[in-house]
Amino acid sequence: MKNTGEDLSVIIPAKNEESGLRKVLPLLKEILPHAEIIVVNDGSTDATAAISMKYGATKVVSHPYSKGNGAAIKTGARNATRETVLCMDADSQHDPSKIHMLIGKYYEGYHMVVGARRRESQASFARAFGNGLYNRLASWVVGHKIQDLTSGFRVVNRKKFLSFIDLLPNGFSYPTTITMAFFKVGYSVGYVEVPVYKRLGKSHLSVVKDGFRFFLIIFKIATLHSPLKIFIPFALAHLVAGLGYYLYTYLAFYQFRNMSLLMISLGTVIFLMGLLSEQITALYYKDKI
Repeated sequence: MKNTGEDLSVIIPAKNEESGLRKVLPLLKEILPHAEIIVVNDGSTDATAAISMKYGATKVVSHPYSKGNGAAIKTGARNATRETVLCMDADSQHDPSKIHMLIGKYYEGYHMVVGARRRESQASFARAFGNGLYNRLASWVVGHKIQDLTSGFRVVNRKKFLSFIDLLPNGFSYPTTITMAFFKVGYSVGYVEVPVYKRLGKSHLSVVKDGFRFFLIIFKIATLHSPLKIFIPFALAHLVAGLGYYLYTYLAFYQFRNMSLLMISLGTVIFLMGLLSEQITALYYKDKI
């Protein structure tokens, strides 16, 4: 028997997405007739709010100005009343017919299930390359394979999601943050491969600006997740450089120069900073479980 949404809140962030909502909302109502559907109108200048109400949204929460995709998701999570939250885009990229695949996986015992995009579903070669790089970097940090770090199509336990809400950025990189945070505390994260279709309307994502921001977010969360994985390579680089320079100056000039001492000292300090960060991280996450 398929889930009809009695325990599900659907959160749809929307900024000038009236064309996509005309297509998505009727499909959602058909597939999940009893779900709570929350459209967060993120400062739209078109008829997003009116279209949402017309086509069956349970709630429309409007921001007075655009705060960002992540901020809209956070608003939706705060206004949701059901135990489980489904996040999806309003631009028809996410196929509502695949929702039951995510829900089915979720009820196998996962705390979050992500709709992982197929390679051919990526919007462009640059996006595909960038997302692949993010996935590999994040997988190294968390020690688990991450199939899709940035997908906004996901089912998650609402209470566990809200426990990390203070970590989530207001921009498009909220999926990155919540995924890595869940791995940090040992929650179960699953993946279901899904197709993603061409969006209706104009994308609000900048490949260059938001791509650089994603990298900053990954490193930020990496230092909150496994600081030593970030600090140790830098510490080793300084220590090896310092010892190597010392060996060179000793063999060539029979001297121990200040630069060697500086590099070795810097390496030691960076390593100790990593240890301290590891302890601070442990204290931060101990109340999140």
